[in-house]
Amino acid sequence: MTEGFSALTDKEKETLRLLLDGHDAKSIAAHFDLSVHTINERLREARRKLAVSSSRAAARLLREEERKHPELLGDKVLGDATETGGVEQHWPPAGQGSAFRRPGWVIGGLLMSITLGLTLIAASSLGGLAQAPSPQSASAAPNPVEANVIGAARNWLALVDNGDWQASWEATGHSFRKANSVERWADASKSAREPLGGVESRQLATVDFTPAPPSGNWVVKFRTDFANKANVAETVTLIKEDGTWKVIGCMID
Repeated sequence: MTEGFSALTDKEKETLRLLLDGHDAKSIAAHFDLSVHTINERLREARRKLAVSSSRAAARLLREEERKHPELLGDKVLGDATETGGVEQHWPPAGQGSAFRRPGWVIGGLLMSITLGLTLIAASSLGGLAQAPSPQSASAAPNPVEANVIGAARNWLALVDNGDWQASWEATGHSFRKANSVERWADASKSAREPLGGVESRQLATVDFTPAPPSGNWVVKFRTDFANKANVAETVTLIKEDGTWKVIGCMID
């Protein structure tokens, strides 16, 4: 069985995790902007490699194995590579282990599995949750809620820019802090950000609401010029906890 798990691709594992979190093939396909046929092919391959007849059985086996061996959760980025007929997607994040990878570094070690649980619930499963508005571009004036979210994202990135790992860790959500120590967060952040150099400019690109229980979250995207690399996409996802906007993920692409 170990050989079967090692044969699974990251995309197959991502699909199985979403399936176990309550998604069906249609909602997974919508999230990754892929065809249902592509998702079903992923599931079929996963069943074959794990020698089971049910996709949900394959997903349960994967989760059991990853709980026993958390190192298997490293370097997982949702929509990590574009498939034929699809486009690359961010978000987070899910999984444990290495905090960053190129392209599409996801900050925060165990962040990606947290993101799966918090942000990737299909709209059909949300009950009475309001439908998500269209992404807000930087050219349109933000409403008060959007302005607060954007401000929280900027303030958090400023802490990261300054290398204030303790404060930036404290400004993340409960699940993030539970999954990551300050030391692990600092090590992962340094390894990804230091090669970029200092921040020279950061411009808002979009702010977008994502419908996810219990009250949805916000995804704020910036275009940032670093000393060693220009036009980098920084994507910060936030939720509201205890009356304050908290970061649950950040991706640099």
